[in-house]
Amino acid sequence: FITTNIVLLCICVFHQVWLLPVLEAVKVSPLIEKVSDHKDFKKLLRTRTNVLVLYTKTATSGDSHLKLLSDVAQTVKGQGTIAWVNCGDSEGRKLCKKVKVDPSSKRGGAELLHYKDGTFHTEYNRPATFKSMVAFLKDPSGPPLWEENPEAKDVVHIETEKDFRKLLKKEERPVLLMFYAPWCGVCKRMQPVFQQAATETKGKYVLAGMNVHPAEFDGLKQEYNVKGYPTFCYFEKGKFLHHYENYGATAKDIADWMKNPQPPQPKTPEVPWSETDSPVFHLTDESFDSFLEEHPAALVMFYAPWCGHCKKMKPEYDEAAEILNKGTDSPGVLAAVDSTVHKAVGDRFKISGFPTLKYFEKGEEKYTLPQLRSQDKIIEFMHNPQAPPPPEQSWEDKPSSVSHLGSEDFREALKKKKHALVMFYAPWCPHCKNSVPHFTTAAELFKEDRKIVYAAVDCTKGQNHELCKQEGVEGYPTFNYYNYGKFVEKYNGDRGEAGFTGFMRSLRGRDQEKVVKRKEEL
Repeated sequence: FITTNIVLLCICVFHQVWLLPVLEAVKVSPLIEKVSDHKDFKKLLRTRTNVLVLYTKTATSGDSHLKLLSDVAQTVKGQGTIAWVNCGDSEGRKLCKKVKVDPSSKRGGAELLHYKDGTFHTEYNRPATFKSMVAFLKDPSGPPLWEENPEAKDVVHIETEKDFRKLLKKEERPVLLMFYAPWCGVCKRMQPVFQQAATETKGKYVLAGMNVHPAEFDGLKQEYNVKGYPTFCYFEKGKFLHHYENYGATAKDIADWMKNPQPPQPKTPEVPWSETDSPVFHLTDESFDSFLEEHPAALVMFYAPWCGHCKKMKPEYDEAAEILNKGTDSPGVLAAVDSTVHKAVGDRFKISGFPTLKYFEKGEEKYTLPQLRSQDKIIEFMHNPQAPPPPEQSWEDKPSSVSHLGSEDFREALKKKKHALVMFYAPWCPHCKNSVPHFTTAAELFKEDRKIVYAAVDCTKGQNHELCKQEGVEGYPTFNYYNYGKFVEKYNGDRGEAGFTGFMRSLRGRDQEKVVKRKEEL
C-alpha cells in the first residue's frame, strides 16, 4: 500500500514537471500564425502585405518573444500579421534552410524578420517592447519612436492620459511638457534640442514628451489649447502656468527659460496690407461699386491675409501698381479686396480660393485670370486685355468615383465608411497631378463596395486649409487611411494604381477572413 502511494506520487510530480513547458507554449495567441511548410509560408507572404516572422532555434527559445508578440498581434489585428517558424522541428528546419535563416547564430536563439508586399523588407532591430513593435507594424518604413533614441533617456515619455495626470499630481519639480505628433517636421527638429536640455537640467526640472496626435487625446488638446505641433506647456506643482513658444530655441535657451519662466510675449500683429504704403487701391464692401464706376478698366485681386500664394504675389502686384496706378496714360488700375473682412463682395463673385484675379470693364466682370502672377504679366495684360486660355477642368468637376469632400462634410462622410483612403492635395502640385489618374482608377474598381471610399480634399479651397492642418497635412499629396472616420495611419505605399488597389484589397481580404473565422466559431 505504501509502495503504491510512492509510485503514484512520483508519477504526479513527474507529470507536473513535464507538463510545464507544454502549458507555457499553449499561451501563444491564436492570432500568431504557426508555419512550418514552405508552400504555406509562400502563400502567407503572397496574401499578406505586412508580416513579422519570428524564427526560433527550438520550440521554447522564443518564449519571451511569443508572450510579447501575442499582445502585439491583438493590437495590430487587421493591419499586420505575426508568424512563427520553429527551426528546431523537422519541417521547420527545412523551411529555415530554404529561406536561409539560422536563429541558432543569434543571441537567445531567436530572430525577427519583416516581409513587406511579399518580399523580405528588413530585420527587426528596434527595441523588443510592445510599443515599439506596434509602431513598427503600423508603419514599417516609418521613423523609430522618440523614446527609442538612447539620447532621449532623460526625457520622460508619457503614453496615456492617466500617466500624464499622475506625473502632474506627484511631481514636485517644475515640468515642461512637449505635446507633439510623430510626423511633425518642427517637432523632429526640436527633439534633439529638447532631449539635450533634459540631460543638462536633470534633477532640477522634468522635461517630458507626449504624442497627442491620436484622436483619444482630443479632450487633452482642447484643455491645453493645443492647436498645432509642437505645443510646450509649463507646469508648477501640477498647475499649468505658461506656454513656451521659442521654436528656434537651443538647449541653453530652454535651460535658461526654465530658471525664470515667463509667459510668451504678445506677438507684434502683422500690419494689414491695406495699412501699408501700398500703391494698390484697397477696396471694401461699401467702396467696391463706386470705385469700378470711376475706373473703367480695373484688375481686382481677392485675397486672404493667411494665404501663402497671396503673400508671395503681393510684392509683384505692388510693383505693377506702382507703374499702372500712378501713370497718367495708364491703361487701367490695380485694386485688392481682403475677402476675409469684406465677405459680401467675395460672395457676390463666388470667390472660393485665393488669390483670385478678376478683370472689370465699365463696372462689369469680364475675365478671371489665374495665369497672372508676375509684375510683367500683369502689366502686359493691362495693355492688351485678352480672354485667358480655357481653364483645365478641375478634378472635382470631372465625373469619377472619387468622393470630393470639404470641411463641411468630411467627418460625416467618413463615419459611414469602414475603409476610407483620403488624398489631401493642391491643384497646382505636380506629384498630386501624377497620382490623380491612378487614384481615380482605384476608386472606379471599388465603386460598388459600399464599405469603401476613395476620397479627396483640395486643401487650397475655402476653409479646407484648416481641416488639412488638423489632419496632419504638411505637404502634398498626403494620403491618410480612416476606419469609420477615425484616423488609423498615413499611407506611404506606392502611388500607382497597384499600390492604391492593393492596399484596399488587403483590408477587404482581412475582413473576409474575420467573417470566415466567425462562421467557423459558430
